[in-house]
Amino acid sequence: MGHRAGWLALGSGIAGGADVILLPELPYHIDSIVNAVEHRRKQGLTFSVIAVAEGARNESDALAMSGAQALVDETKNPSTKAAAKKAKRDLERSMRDNTFKLASQLEAATGLDTRVTILGYVQRGGTPCAQDRLLATRLGTKGAQLVQDGEAGIMVAAKGTGTGTVPLKEVGGKVKYVPLDHPWVEAAREVGTNLGDG
Repeated sequence: MGHRAGWLALGSGIAGGADVILLPELPYHIDSIVNAVEHRRKQGLTFSVIAVAEGARNESDALAMSGAQALVDETKNPSTKAAAKKAKRDLERSMRDNTFKLASQLEAATGLDTRVTILGYVQRGGTPCAQDRLLATRLGTKGAQLVQDGEAGIMVAAKGTGTGTVPLKEVGGKVKYVPLDHPWVEAAREVGTNLGDG
């Protein structure tokens, strides 16, 4: 749900017309968000929609997580590495309520009421639209054909209007982060969406 990568928050934020979108890949500055909200208020708009990925962090929290990860990566001794991993998990747990902290900070800075809605798994339960059904049919029929052909160790991927395959060893256990020059990021900026970074 955006714990490490911000694809869901970015896509749903753009689709839903969010005024601010916060991603794990891009540490945010509270002042930037406050400025965006205040700019909207000066235009007569007394509300703002802010889409926040689960793993979005402010600059100081992102720096702390980066340091914790560096310690895990650099440590060679197994027992010390285990302790470093536990410390990193504990740090992550301490940041679980970051969205509520952000809401409180925004309310204090702007004087506007804030309401937090955490979609979580609810976002997976919607009724599929025609595009969802077409995608599922494309992927499903290709997958069934691969099983029938005895293919294994691959995943089916959408490629343009068709499908393709990708070896699982290339994607398994890896996180695909949002590149900061991705067209979605650029499109969000083009329409004036604040990403908390400036």
